[in-house]
Amino acid sequence: MQHRILAAALAVSWAVLVLWAGHAQEPGAKHSSGRPLPKMPEIKQPVAFDTPEADRILTTMQVFPANNPWNEDISKLPVLPNSKEMIATIGADKRLAYNLDMSFILVPPDQKKLPVKLVSYAAESDKGPYPVPDNVPIEDWPLSPKGKTLDYVQRTGKGDRHALVVDPVNGMLYEFYQMRKTDAGWQAACAAIFDLKSNKLRPAGWTSSDAAGLPVFPAVIRYDELERGMVEHAMRFTVRRTRRAYVYPATHYASKLTDPNLPRMGERFRLRQDYDVSKFSPHAQAILKGLQKYGMYVADNGGDWRLSIAPDRRIKGLDDLRKLKGSDFEVVQPTGPNEGPRAR
Repeated sequence: MQHRILAAALAVSWAVLVLWAGHAQEPGAKHSSGRPLPKMPEIKQPVAFDTPEADRILTTMQVFPANNPWNEDISKLPVLPNSKEMIATIGADKRLAYNLDMSFILVPPDQKKLPVKLVSYAAESDKGPYPVPDNVPIEDWPLSPKGKTLDYVQRTGKGDRHALVVDPVNGMLYEFYQMRKTDAGWQAACAAIFDLKSNKLRPAGWTSSDAAGLPVFPAVIRYDELERGMVEHAMRFTVRRTRRAYVYPATHYASKLTDPNLPRMGERFRLRQDYDVSKFSPHAQAILKGLQKYGMYVADNGGDWRLSIAPDRRIKGLDDLRKLKGSDFEVVQPTGPNEGPRAR
């Protein structure tokens, strides 16, 4: 009898291990969008984001649980009463823009972990060591700066210098702000670790590699999903002026302004449901369909109406996005940690 109980317990433990460590690799498992999840291929070495191998891995991933805000269908949520006024503070006539900026790398589950010296926001950082490979890309790589080696980009340059490291098998995400390679090793202004199997947020008041305290990787617009025909998660965008406030799932603000018509960090916008996306290029259309269903979060201070897209040469037809302007969007009433699909 004891042997049967032990065997049953081991079977349950193995099923849980497969579900959590392999990102729902069970037969018949489905993505939060409803599509089937293929089995994750074995990952033996770091994989660059802009490769067919990365596409195969990303297609198998469930990033955050199905009821996570990033995966929440907001197409029918009510509009904030001051939606038009808020959009006006950003620019109702300003065009939608984008940055080909957020590169990332996928690492194997046994990737060696290294120390990273934290120089600015150590008190709001998750402690290392971290699985940083030698070829981790820095924001904008490989499209910019042109003609420079990766080592040069890792060591030189200004700006936010985001570095995103994804461990698909263990379902963990490591993100760095102002990442830089030095002769003494890696250093960064901030390091944030996210468990992609959990809805857990950063501590209240903490920043991340984004001013809103949000993760970046779950918001990045990727080639593999554009090829499937729809971005299957909320996206991120920047605005020049934000409010001294944040709203779930954000945890941090970065402003002294208190005008109630300015967007808070974590404010969620969506493309109007009556906007006709049928005449856009296939990749642009995939983005717009995602903006109608999942929307986009105010994630940082920056250029107005700027979406983040992976700097992948395979992505085409994005200039179509400039046809949209601020007035084509609306601000939705957000759901909290125990609301919407998380209601108990």
